[in-house]
Amino acid sequence: RPDLRRPASTAVVFAIALLVGAALSPSLQGCSDETALGRVAQAFGVDTYALDETGNRELARFNTAYRDLAADPGASGRLKQFSDAYKRVRRAYVHEIGDATLVDAAVSAMATAVEEDQEVTDDALLEAGIDGMMGALDPHSTYLNPDELREAQVATSGEFGGLGIQISQQDDRITIIAPIADTPADRAGLRSGDAITHLDGESIVGVPLFDAVRAMRGPPGTTIRLTIERANQPPFDVPITRAIVTIQSVRSRAIGDVAYVRVASFTDQVADGIEAGLADLRAELGGSAAGLVLDLRNNPGGLFEQALALSDAFLDEGAVVEVRGRQTERDRVFEAEPGDLARHLPIVVLINGGSASASEIVAGALQAHGRAVLMGQRTFGKGSVQTVIPLPQEGAVKLTTALYYGPGGASIQARGVGPDIRLVGADDVAETSPRGREADLPRALPAEAANDAASEVVVVSEADCPPLAPSLVASETTPSTPTQSANEPLTAPSEPPQDMGLACAVAFLQAASPEHFLASVGAQPPL
Repeated sequence: RPDLRRPASTAVVFAIALLVGAALSPSLQGCSDETALGRVAQAFGVDTYALDETGNRELARFNTAYRDLAADPGASGRLKQFSDAYKRVRRAYVHEIGDATLVDAAVSAMATAVEEDQEVTDDALLEAGIDGMMGALDPHSTYLNPDELREAQVATSGEFGGLGIQISQQDDRITIIAPIADTPADRAGLRSGDAITHLDGESIVGVPLFDAVRAMRGPPGTTIRLTIERANQPPFDVPITRAIVTIQSVRSRAIGDVAYVRVASFTDQVADGIEAGLADLRAELGGSAAGLVLDLRNNPGGLFEQALALSDAFLDEGAVVEVRGRQTERDRVFEAEPGDLARHLPIVVLINGGSASASEIVAGALQAHGRAVLMGQRTFGKGSVQTVIPLPQEGAVKLTTALYYGPGGASIQARGVGPDIRLVGADDVAETSPRGREADLPRALPAEAANDAASEVVVVSEADCPPLAPSLVASETTPSTPTQSANEPLTAPSEPPQDMGLACAVAFLQAASPEHFLASVGAQPPL
């Protein structure tokens, strides 16, 4: 039976893009909230998290409830663990949350834990309380127990074991936000918006997210069978062989006279990878390049500084992103420095609903400065910053501590970044349909005012774009293992499949002008 540490209603987003089970969101990952000044203050006995009268009263109410339910109510260490988490939420969360709201959620979660398991351990009871409190916040804020924290600390190094998917839990269902390129899940044909309902024939509907994650883990080389529900199709099974997955965050190649760079995730490899990739492409193409395609599709995000580095790589000046939080003294605008690694080549950025967080920073910055044309579908809409704050005893709280804004104050949260040219393909799902985006998550922070006008978006059918020549279809755009569609047997493709989004981007750059491209695909200006 699933344990009680993660209520089924909790909609924590797990970026298991790299490691099935990594406890990171598709988010901007911060460092500890413990500033140098704060550590000095604590060394001199100053409690930087001191509670006011209301905070103390509500904390005492939690302590009373815990003692009434616990088998060993005298274990003060557990009460201190909750107190430490409670104080940090009160101080650092992006919005002020009422003390009573936090404690009500914690007490209710403990009561539910006891109701569901009369023999629940005191440790599990305490964790249920912390989880309940975190459940009163947005879906990206969560408690990381010691095991989860260890996983989170290694999730951005670029080599992991697992399937290669980024998932969330919505309405008791495990939903794929995005598969990561060239991972087992990607090669098996999984898509954004797919719901995973069974693992090896056993239902995981209503199972806590972390339990589902652990069930998907296993030794490399072993196979797990996922039952998938996809829009307007009957459920079907997809067997996936687990693997140690080494993510190559940046890949580059020439497609005719177009430079192509794919950024799969924002690990610590991105800045160096971009510089090396563009240097290789300059050597190969010389001065004959028609432009650059920057592919951020299904990129779930990652390290904040790498998003800044990638944006800055193509901008000579101007704001990249602004970070604003409740602690206004930490608000900051990050500016680009002179130097364009693409040497002012035209750029098309490919985006879709699986492009999240750090990807949205890059796309939004390049669009706002007119440095790139965005092509594809609206992005995920993850516009918040998470900070992992270690707790003094063990574990950590991962809190949403700020929101980020594009140049000119454009908000991304729950809206995403809209393309300049929206691509519609055979498998396209309308932007109004639920696809497991940020705005669909329970308790998602609300969207702010609209940033773009729908009338300015040009719609292009991918089928109207000229396909790439067969010699230009590289193996990296071709699944290296057979793929499966609904109710169809696994079959190896007879010829490399076309990536029509990429074909449209290449055609745009090779056209004499944007107007010529639009005329060739039957679309009308303006851009």
